[in-house]
Amino acid sequence: MTMTYSCDDANTVKLPAPTPKPTSFDGQLESSLDIWTSVDGGFETGVWECAPGRFTATRDGYDEVATILLGTATGVDANGVTTELRAGSVFVTPAGWSGTWTVHESLRKVYAIRTVST
Repeated sequence: MTMTYSCDDANTVKLPAPTPKPTSFDGQLESSLDIWTSVDGGFETGVWECAPGRFTATRDGYDEVATILLGTATGVDANGVTTELRAGSVFVTPAGWSGTWTVHESLRKVYAIRTVST
């Protein structure tokens, strides 16, 4: 049996009401819409959006690949490496990654997360 899950337009799909981002320094709001999660919970994909501001992130136990749809941001990892993101950017934050993100313009991305076995 083949089943397809889709989102007609990730740029404009309506997301749930935003909630406070727990790791924000600035009281940012974020929202996420899960599109699909594997039966075993080891893989998921969806659309995420975050308001401007600064927050920390850590990839404990999972890899993430994402494509930026809208907005701009700057990421600085724990080693001080800076990454500039804008619409069209594709980036990977592997398990163990940590750093700080500064969202300059509301940011929307499509993400895929793979849980890493420990």
